[in-house]
Amino acid sequence: MEGSGEVGFVRADRIDLKSLDEQLQRHLSRAWTMEKQKSNKGEGGGENYKDREIPIKHAWEIDPSKLIIKTVIARGTFGTVHRGIYDGQDVAVKLLDWGEEGQRSQAEVSSVRTAFSQEVSVWHRLDHLNVTKFIGAAMGTQDLNIQTENGFIGIPRNLCCVVVEYLPGGTLKSFLIKNHRRKLVFKVVVQLALDLARGLSYLHSEKIVHRDVKTENMLLDRNRTLKIADFGVARVEASNPNDMTGETGTLGYMAPEVLNGNPYNRKCDVYSFGICLWEIYCCDMPYPDLSFSEVTTAVVRQNLRPEIPRCCPSSLGNVMKRCWDASPDKRPEMDEVVTLLETIDTSKGGGMIKDQRKGCLFFRKRGP
Repeated sequence: MEGSGEVGFVRADRIDLKSLDEQLQRHLSRAWTMEKQKSNKGEGGGENYKDREIPIKHAWEIDPSKLIIKTVIARGTFGTVHRGIYDGQDVAVKLLDWGEEGQRSQAEVSSVRTAFSQEVSVWHRLDHLNVTKFIGAAMGTQDLNIQTENGFIGIPRNLCCVVVEYLPGGTLKSFLIKNHRRKLVFKVVVQLALDLARGLSYLHSEKIVHRDVKTENMLLDRNRTLKIADFGVARVEASNPNDMTGETGTLGYMAPEVLNGNPYNRKCDVYSFGICLWEIYCCDMPYPDLSFSEVTTAVVRQNLRPEIPRCCPSSLGNVMKRCWDASPDKRPEMDEVVTLLETIDTSKGGGMIKDQRKGCLFFRKRGP
């Protein structure tokens, strides 16, 4: 990416999501069309081969016959995440449900459909060690069946699924909660931060802004390698920053310009990274005692940021401060953040723990 010049963003659905949605709609009707043509041929309809619709498979479409859906591992407002198997590989399957007709508002249906389209359009072309691998996706049709532990079921028209690699380490958020008391060895802190920084640097080099960078959207594999997930609100880079406004993301991680409804760009991810870096170091939640409205007001008007512990090495603390600067122009690019983290000496540090007697935080050496 070029220097520090600011590049705006445009919503991906203004670039290519419209055509993608049309492709998805065609996918929904293919089974019905082919079945009707078969029926006409069987009834002596004299079908002309040249008039027969030839289904076109997209690179991201899965073969439902190879998918087995197993236990639920997470639930959300519009769907569930299941553990599963696809073509012999352990996978995570996100089922998005926009409800039966009349069950949800048109706005809710549009939101879920857009989220699916965005994830597919962005995620399927990404390939990096620190990005969760996208396997494929499917939209529901009457004859689209998937296998569960209890047999085969059809995917309703109001359901779609996104299949990605399964990462047994769970979310980074859960990992930090488990280590809330013990804290993490400094070497582990920097390694997790580097994984996240490298993943974001890659996304930005591919003209992608994530827009919801938070520890809940980071997954860990068996070796504790961090991988970025969830691209439902990701966007594609473009030339006009005014095309990217609105409060998108998660409070506590959202940059001031996002909270304020101002135009923004990839630097909103850099801000969120700074909050995540603090969270990884402290194994704690930012602003635990503030309400949503209080966080919004304090971050925008009072320049509130999480308090950096006194024991935090300046090399790490300075990265946090630069990343969450109120001015997007002053925040570093993610490739620079990678360089800054790579230069940090982790050989002398230990895990941050709380000294109840002194009421302060300090380092001590211990094993990983």
